Amino acid sequence: MNTAALPHDEQLQARFGELKPALTAQAAVIEADRCLNCFDAPCTAACPTHIDVPGFIKRIASGNLRGSALRILDANILGASCARVCPVDVLCEGACVMTRQNRKPIQIGLLQRRAMDAFWASGEAVPTSAPGTRKLRVACIGGGPASLACAAELCRNGARATVIERRMLPGGLNTYGVAEYKLRAADSVREVEMIRRLGVEFRCGVEVDSAAALEALEAEFDVIFLGLGLGAMQRLNIPGEDGRGEKGPGEDLPGEDAKGVMNALELIAAYKTGHLRELQGTVVVVGAGNTAIDAANAARRLGAEKVYMLYRRGESEMSAFEFEYEHAKQEGVQFLWHSQPVAIQRDERGRLLLETVQVRQASGKLEAVPDSQASIACDLVVPAIGQSPLMELLKQMRGIEMRDGKIVTDRQTGQTGNSRYFAGGDCVNGGREVVDAVAGGKRAALAMLKVAEVARA
Repeated sequence: MNTAALPHDEQLQARFGELKPALTAQAAVIEADRCLNCFDAPCTAACPTHIDVPGFIKRIASGNLRGSALRILDANILGASCARVCPVDVLCEGACVMTRQNRKPIQIGLLQRRAMDAFWASGEAVPTSAPGTRKLRVACIGGGPASLACAAELCRNGARATVIERRMLPGGLNTYGVAEYKLRAADSVREVEMIRRLGVEFRCGVEVDSAAALEALEAEFDVIFLGLGLGAMQRLNIPGEDGRGEKGPGEDLPGEDAKGVMNALELIAAYKTGHLRELQGTVVVVGAGNTAIDAANAARRLGAEKVYMLYRRGESEMSAFEFEYEHAKQEGVQFLWHSQPVAIQRDERGRLLLETVQVRQASGKLEAVPDSQASIACDLVVPAIGQSPLMELLKQMRGIEMRDGKIVTDRQTGQTGNSRYFAGGDCVNGGREVVDAVAGGKRAALAMLKVAEVARA
């Protein structure tokens, strides 16, 4: 798999050192021994992929790291990346029975990473059936976690799966959109390579953007899985917003000389792929979600002297997790509450001026506070106000219902109103965690296999 797009810059990697160091072998055993091995484990129930948490932890305690990893992978083929990016505080660790006793929860995420890192280091392949033993061919459009999980589950059960990705590298947000200090792009690609060895075919740099392209896929494959994620990030829609740099070849991101306006996903993808190595001056991130915080922290680590996060509501209303907010404050990010951008201008020296107003609640709506206009002199504005659903392609798909910008599917199977189309991940759930996308992709794959088995009978 071509990884030439990934950076090999020691200075950049030093700036984005991992937030949580891995457990040592001894520390992992000590931590694993703390687990109560609950029979009806709430941690397993809290995991969207329902990993047997007590089971894999018990194997770590006994020194069976291979068995631990296989137990994880049986439930979640992206167990390595999820060990790094999952918000364990609100999922498995948040459900740990230890918290009811006012004790520190088991460090499930770090223990899962311990098992998965050892499995990677061993070079062992994931056990699988020989591809082609089942007469089922599936195309997975989009190379993110949902499609990867779907394709992997299909190939593990003898079907054939092909992942079709418009970018040059698969992995979706794991490769291009997750902060480097959480998950390195190289680690995402390594995980994809493990999935490729299951027999999954990858077609990268291929855009599926027309009815003709879909018809060609329908002629080649039995079933199509839609793992499209979400579309481009929403724009601020204010005067002066257009001020983007040139895009890198074959990538949906700006070049090194990008100035003016760069959305949060563009910024993260730019530094993860080596197109952006340094920032200077002042950066303003608009929004207060987890992606906004990732972008703000990245700006600080890339050298920006000041980074502001501008949010139209208050601290208690931000959508970011509390631990993400605390991390941003530790990084030196400054928060400007109840403030909304209204225009982007340039001063006589060409520097950006972000024009803002203070806003307040009035009759259930936000309104501008009179005489509250202000200007922030800055070098880069980073919109991070959510992603727009990818609509145009979906409108061309026969029998697929859209509701509130999301694909409507059967909750148990992921099947759409068109029997040949299944869907999962952000294009169905509106944008949740990596582990939710994995669960959706796997659920759809199991349903496809069942439908194929019934049809054959």
